[in-house]
This record gives sequence, C-alpha cells and structure tokens, in this order.
Amino acid sequence: MKQLRLGKTGPQTSAIGLGCMGMSGMYGPSDRAEGIATIHAALEAGVTLLDTGDFYGSGHNEMLIGEALKSAPPSRRDAALISVKFGALRDPAGGWSALYDARPEAVKNFLAYSLQRLGVDHIDIYRSARLDPNVPVEDTVGAMADMVKAGYVRNIGLSEVGPETIRRAAAVHPISDLQIEYSLISRGIEDGILATCRELGIGVTAYGVLSRGLISGHWQKDAAGAGDFRAFSPRFQGENVERNLALVEALRKIADAKGVSVAQIAIAWVSAQGDDIVPLVGARRRDRLAEALGSLDVALSDADLAAIAQAVPKGAAAGERYAAAQMARLDSEAGSRH
Repeated sequence: MKQLRLGKTGPQTSAIGLGCMGMSGMYGPSDRAEGIATIHAALEAGVTLLDTGDFYGSGHNEMLIGEALKSAPPSRRDAALISVKFGALRDPAGGWSALYDARPEAVKNFLAYSLQRLGVDHIDIYRSARLDPNVPVEDTVGAMADMVKAGYVRNIGLSEVGPETIRRAAAVHPISDLQIEYSLISRGIEDGILATCRELGIGVTAYGVLSRGLISGHWQKDAAGAGDFRAFSPRFQGENVERNLALVEALRKIADAKGVSVAQIAIAWVSAQGDDIVPLVGARRRDRLAEALGSLDVALSDADLAAIAQAVPKGAAAGERYAAAQMARLDSEAGSRH
C-alpha cells in the first residue's frame, strides 16, 4: 500500500482511507457483521486511515470500529489511524439539531466519550465536523491543542471550512489535514481552499469521492429507501439525478475503454489531483472495498484526464451537494463567518 503524509506535520497514512459512516445506517439499513468484516479486510489490505464521527449512528459507528479493532490482529490494530469528527447534535429519535457545539468544554466532553466507545487511549486526528458560528475557531482549536498536550489527541484536523478559518486555526496549532468533499462533481475546494492548504502545508482527506454513490456507476434512479440520507439530497432528486446519471454514462465510456469500473476512474481522478490528497471511500461491504482499492492500480494519462474533463466538466453537476439548510452551515461554501 502506497503511503502518504498528511500535510507537513500530520501522520503517515495509506494512500486511501475508509470512511465508516455508511456502516451505521446513514444510507439505510446496514449489516454490522459485514461492516466489521469490511474494516478487517481494509486493515488487511494495508488501509490504515479509518474515518468516523461520534454522531454517526449516535455512537454506533465508534463502537463498531472499536469492536473491529479489538478483534483485528495486533499488528493491524496498532497500524490503524482513527480520525474522529465531533460537534453535531442529535436527539433520541435520530433527528439532527441545527446547531453545532464546538465550545472548549464540549470538545473535552465529546472526546471523553469517543475514547470510551472506541476503546482507545488517544485519537489520531480530531476535528470539529463544522464551524460553530458562536465560538471563535481559535477557542475550539485551543481546546484540542490542550488535549494534544495531555496525550489524548495526536493531530488536529479541520472539516468543511474556508481559507480564512483555515489560516486562523493554523495560527493556533499545526493542522494535519482538512476533511472536505471533493469529487469530479464537487470541486469547490479548487476555488481557493486547496491553494490555502498547500500554502500552509495542510493535507486533504477527501470524502464523497463517489458523491455518496451517485457517480459510482452502481446508482439507479429512485434507489434511496427509508432512512437513506440520499432521499433528501438535491443531486438525487427529479431531473437533477437524470442529468447527473448522464454524466456517469459519459464517464463509463472512458472506464470501459480502460477496462476498469466507473468508481475506479472517479476515485483515481481524486488521487491524481495530488499526493497531498487522500480519498476516503465509504465502502460498507467487502466487494465495494475491493473495487475501490483497485483504483490504486489505475494510472490516468494526460489524455485520460482530458477525456474525463470533457465528459464531466467542472460545474456540470445538477443540484447542490446538500439541502439549503445544510449548505448554509458550510464555512467552506459561504466563507468565514468571523
């Protein structure tokens, strides 16, 4: 497995990471045993970066990862890097609050629970899931820096924030990486954010590289069932999904010509954007994981990249990546609020 360093101060990690969110019901029902088997298969293949959030399944995802690590071979378990997001608030019915909590007291409280659920004595990369507009980012990062000094956190990351917030956070403590959506059809990072990260020596962990399955080559219209986040996502609605699936078919022609899958082309494209970018693949099953790992063997020539750019031009996606209320909470989209 190719190794990359997350930024100039972050840890060494596998060139592809496993995003575990889908193993805890965000995309409809999930299979606990298959989730654990998929984590084991990823570790066995040399994947070291496991990404989660303490609010995925209201703690379920962290407990699942903890169970998988406990039953993994010691060498694989010791090599694992766990990245955790915090700050999103839930209710007992599974609903989401409009608020994010990144107060210093909350940082330490969320961290205490994560350590218990994961069964570990430290978190490798800790980050607020979104900017809390009521708390200066310096205060949030300062609290995480206290946890680094205390040994409970190894590296501090950011998530979905814009250039000004990145600079302010980095002035308080070294930042290992920015986690942000980046795919062929989600390229907002290219408008200033990626340049800021590179200037400051901050890596990127890219989630949504298959746009939640939309550009995986497997998605079919109206496939989202009960409890599936995609049932409410603008890109999966009405005419939007038809236009987006037409982009997938254009991409399929390129994939077929290379003898690879659409998903492999889409993931390889993200990897090709720089050695400072680590794609996170949201595989819930071992077969999807195997397909994603195959992207590491896909070499894209200049001609391939030109063909992909023609098939899926920048800005070609129909619909926003989140519903309007969620988009309004993205500092990465709206610019810094301070």
